[in-house]
Amino acid sequence: MQIIRNFLDIHHITDTAFAVGVSGGADSLALVLMFKKEFPQYRIIALTVDHKLRPTSGEEAQYVAQIMQKYQIEHHTLVWEGEKLQTGIEEQARLARYSLLCNWCKANNIANLVIAHHLFDQAETFLMRLQRGSGLYGLSAMSEITEKNGVRILRPLLNIHPDEMKKFLNEQQIRWVEDESNQCTDFLRVKMRNYLPQLSDAAGISPQRLCEAAADLRKIKGFIEDTVDGIISSKVHKWRDCGFSFDYAAFLSWHKELRFYVLGKLITALGKAAYFPEADSLNTLSLQLEAADFSGATLGNCHIMKDELKIWIIKENRTGAEICTTEDWERYTKQNPEVRGVKIPYKLRAALLFEKLSQKI
Repeated sequence: MQIIRNFLDIHHITDTAFAVGVSGGADSLALVLMFKKEFPQYRIIALTVDHKLRPTSGEEAQYVAQIMQKYQIEHHTLVWEGEKLQTGIEEQARLARYSLLCNWCKANNIANLVIAHHLFDQAETFLMRLQRGSGLYGLSAMSEITEKNGVRILRPLLNIHPDEMKKFLNEQQIRWVEDESNQCTDFLRVKMRNYLPQLSDAAGISPQRLCEAAADLRKIKGFIEDTVDGIISSKVHKWRDCGFSFDYAAFLSWHKELRFYVLGKLITALGKAAYFPEADSLNTLSLQLEAADFSGATLGNCHIMKDELKIWIIKENRTGAEICTTEDWERYTKQNPEVRGVKIPYKLRAALLFEKLSQKI
């Protein structure tokens, strides 16, 4: 069984350097060793994040380093420094982990980061997002290939049962680390993990079935994304990195689902958010924009405004700087003739001027 080779072939990935996130658990440990076994000629780098959340985290990172040395795999431990908040620690740790991994890859010109999410992780993600009331994007769960912070994230094990990884390690006579947090039922993911066998036994809804549902939703998501991308490329004007505008009448003519995803994609891109805004917030905004008396809103670090002709989405200025005097704008229009004579909201003028000022600093 050549899991990694099949994955790379299917996705036409021909790179020869890959970073692999390795925690010391069975899944990630097996993943990096499978990668090395299938592609001994490639540069494989194991990256271990030490969150410093458990007393044994340093020892576990050292154990991974020893295994990597034995198999001649380059290894680096990345330490999460700084204060940890007492609430939402699971999400904090996840964000810190991706930040450390992606930043290392970018700093070292490694385009691909391989993560060991497997079949059960995918099923748990689907249930967690269902519990949170997610829409299509959330219920599509994880994709085999995504991009985060300019790094391509690869998940070759998404359709693989976790027992396969343990079987591989047992055959190699390699022990793995059991994460103590996997037993902590305070975490929603652990609750869902414990619920999966019950769901399968009581209703015949297996992890595989949940993953198949998520895969079907990803196909629909892909179709919608292609349609939305076409609308954005042909109907939306981009004002540098400061805002977007598009025709209000055209917006009203689009299907409500398309309105939802156009707004979501633009706000996510402009606000540089890791995720789409919550479905309820986007739906509310879409409905508000239909009203004649809509006076503006903020969402995802953006201001949303409209007049009788256009909808404007403008990057929020958190500095509070008021730098857009009439004289400032006249100087700007002389240097940027493309905005001359165009009726632009004050907030966008301020954002454009602030961007120009920031570039000079």
